[in-house]
Amino acid sequence: MNMLNPDVPDDVFADVLKQVSHFVRSRVVPRELEIMNDDAIPADLRTQVAEMGLFGYAIPQEWGGLGLNLIQDVELAMELGYTTLSLRSMFGTNNGIAGQVLVGFGTEEQKAKWLPGMASGNIVASFALTEDGAGSNPAGLKTTATADGSGWVIDGSKRFITNAPSANMFVVFAKLDPKPERGNGIAVFLVPADSPGIEVGVKDAKMGQQGSGTADVSFTNVKVDADSLVGGNADIGYKAAMTSLARGRVHIAALSVGQAQRALDESVAHAAASTQGGEPIGNFQLVQAMIADQQVGVMAGRAMVRDAARAWVQDTDRRIAPSAVKLFCTEMVGEVADLAVQIHGGTGYMREVPVERIYRDVRLLRLYEGTSEIQRLIVGGGLIRAEQKRNS
Repeated sequence: MNMLNPDVPDDVFADVLKQVSHFVRSRVVPRELEIMNDDAIPADLRTQVAEMGLFGYAIPQEWGGLGLNLIQDVELAMELGYTTLSLRSMFGTNNGIAGQVLVGFGTEEQKAKWLPGMASGNIVASFALTEDGAGSNPAGLKTTATADGSGWVIDGSKRFITNAPSANMFVVFAKLDPKPERGNGIAVFLVPADSPGIEVGVKDAKMGQQGSGTADVSFTNVKVDADSLVGGNADIGYKAAMTSLARGRVHIAALSVGQAQRALDESVAHAAASTQGGEPIGNFQLVQAMIADQQVGVMAGRAMVRDAARAWVQDTDRRIAPSAVKLFCTEMVGEVADLAVQIHGGTGYMREVPVERIYRDVRLLRLYEGTSEIQRLIVGGGLIRAEQKRNS
């Protein structure tokens, strides 16, 4: 039994991990070009994902999920990261930044209403935080929520919202208007996607991660009931956002390790088989040096991810470690992907070669769940403030 997560024994989780690894490599990897070219996840793959319980792997068992903790989550994420990141994106918000808001801060009634459908895949939840001028820092939100009788009226617009085109429910962050005398005045609401006044824009055309859908979402005089306010508390939005994002940063770091491992494997296979002057390029010392740098990055990232996940579950570090691991691993995978293209030479620049897609896909990892610059501020500022507090 895993003492850090008594709900899911180690042997049961080992079976889950084995099934996911087999699914990724045998079912998804062969269809990566199809996913990229069609900019969509095939319906049969979505059905298999739902049947495997992946829409709710991090949702507690009492609500129909698998109930994996973050230690197990990152192991799963490293497997899911081995293929196109758009697959994970399809169910990532249900388990991650959207789902964890409900799991950590929702009322029992809210959990009962939404979590079972999210766990089964019948409900897709979308995390609506980012706006023009408010991305990594929610303090700049312009979307407002105004009290209206027993309910609320939401007005504003969101950008780059993952799964917006297919969402059934939006987890919407808004500033209270007027701002209360105490607190930061940021609340979070559970808003059905078919509510009058919601308009989802056209699907974004992105550099990479084809198959995942993002879009702008506008809220015009959208009326919601009092029970849509997460936790029934108008002052927990900022904490909910920060907690959910911090947990998500460890998950994103694990995905980065998975992608880096894939780029490394592609590099090694290419170097061992591709020849120049009749000799495998892998015999050349400069190519070996690039592969060595890739391997070092992957190994360091994997160890760091596991350490950060354990610190989260044990509640010994839920601020510095998530930002540090997200910073290191997302920057690391960018470097590993760049080396992979270099090792492939001109072949690596061709559109239908895996490392070309990886090179584009991983660029986003340094931006969402807080940019690398924000992570540096969190880590550096956090360490300085802790020292100053000790000396005061």
